Amino acid sequence: MFKKGDKIGIVVLSNGIDKNKKEQVKQLIVEIKNLGLVPIIGEYIYSEENHCLLIAQKKAKVLMDFYKNKDIKAIFDISGGNLANEILPFIDFEIIKNNYKPFFGYSDLTTVINAIYSNTKNLYYLYQIKNIILDNKEKQIRNFNESFFKGKDDIFKFDYEFLRGDSMKGVVIGGNIRCFLKLAGTSYIPDFKDKILFLESRSGKSSLMISFFNQLKQMNVFEDIRGIILGTFTQMERENSCPNIKEIALDITKEYNIPIVKTNEIGHGSDSKCIVIGKEYNLSK
Repeated sequence: MFKKGDKIGIVVLSNGIDKNKKEQVKQLIVEIKNLGLVPIIGEYIYSEENHCLLIAQKKAKVLMDFYKNKDIKAIFDISGGNLANEILPFIDFEIIKNNYKPFFGYSDLTTVINAIYSNTKNLYYLYQIKNIILDNKEKQIRNFNESFFKGKDDIFKFDYEFLRGDSMKGVVIGGNIRCFLKLAGTSYIPDFKDKILFLESRSGKSSLMISFFNQLKQMNVFEDIRGIILGTFTQMERENSCPNIKEIALDITKEYNIPIVKTNEIGHGSDSKCIVIGKEYNLSK
């Protein structure tokens, strides 16, 4: 995907980075350069630049400018939070479709990734590049190098267990469950027919996840999809919530008999791997 000297765009499409984390951003830029890439930093990275209602259109323009720039080989969002869906009306999906390049982000960027997949049918990546400077940096840097420079699957291959069924095949959509559901009732939400739905969450206890799964049920999602991949549900798993996410998913989908797998390798953890929205996955025992 990359070669040494390639330029990549760095954007913040959700909440601005707190000014107290400027050193972390500087460290990230150093590590990106150490990988052999050339980071091009977009405007409106920090929270003090990102505080008015008019900022959404400006942030979308940064994204569009990176897509139109032939020298930029990929775009990485380094944010999360709550604000990413405000840029959706200002995205020109035709520009993205006609100037394809990989887009990487996670958490709140679930909204942007699924919206652009829905409108372009290209591949986009649920992955946070800041992982290369966090607790598991050595492994993340190694996986990044092997996968994005050498074409291996280190960052994409994940372990899983089947909770129901023994196989599933389909194109993956989804991401952070709270953020994905922001697309409900909008023109940006992907078609669920024959898809595999990936879901994960950083925060939220059992009651919130029961609510989210019931919303998906009431949207008739479980009638259409071919399977569910459960990633990490950080707060629930840390607090040993009861019922746990496996029990919730199995119970609320029991009448549909959908195959379900659970992985502990994709989500908000600093050890998280990457799942590709728009890619067909074929999982089996």
